[in-house]
Amino acid sequence: MKHGKKYTEAAKLVDRMALYEPDEAIALVKKTATAKFDETIEAHIRTGCDGRHAEQQIRGAVVLPNGTGKKVRVLVIAKGDKIAEAEAAGADHVGGEELIPRIQNDGWLDFDVVVATPDMMGIVGRLGKILGPKGLMPNPKAGTVTMDVTKAVNDIKAGKIEYRLDKTNIVHVPIGKVSFTEEALKENFTALMDAIVKAKPSALKGQYLRSITLTSTMGPGVKVSVAKF
Repeated sequence: MKHGKKYTEAAKLVDRMALYEPDEAIALVKKTATAKFDETIEAHIRTGCDGRHAEQQIRGAVVLPNGTGKKVRVLVIAKGDKIAEAEAAGADHVGGEELIPRIQNDGWLDFDVVVATPDMMGIVGRLGKILGPKGLMPNPKAGTVTMDVTKAVNDIKAGKIEYRLDKTNIVHVPIGKVSFTEEALKENFTALMDAIVKAKPSALKGQYLRSITLTSTMGPGVKVSVAKF
């Protein structure tokens, strides 16, 4: 893959063989982000889990203390007084059964997170084939299937992110924007890593965290030492 001049110059600042401490890695990622827009900084965590086994799956959510820097559009699927509660909490879209054909037939997907009350999951289940592959299916582990829609919406708007293994047993999560201070990014990264460490499956034998890489949208990857985790 051919990289542009800016990327090539930025990549020279990173020692590909080195494992950096989190503070150094964050400073370096900020320094090597040269795009004209406010790039997202992501953590890519390679685990020793085998996601094909249910007992080695990792899935959950964590509220980043400084948010993600991204405006998140929340859809709440509920009924009765929970509709008004979701609207009052600041959900971007709220509705009930009438939303299902809109998503199924009209391809409407103007939202980033879906929250559903447990009594609506029978209906929401029909959307599995559409929402599942996009990672939008509500899930109790992620706190997106709940009767407390106020808390769910508030947490998501405050910077709650979901983490889960992909097919290659890596977790990919945003930890903020390049415009964030190093301190804010470090706080977010620490909160994420605390959650990931706590989520270690008891069934796992061998090394849990294999590698951690921080990268900005257009910048080179910076490897973080896993020793302290």
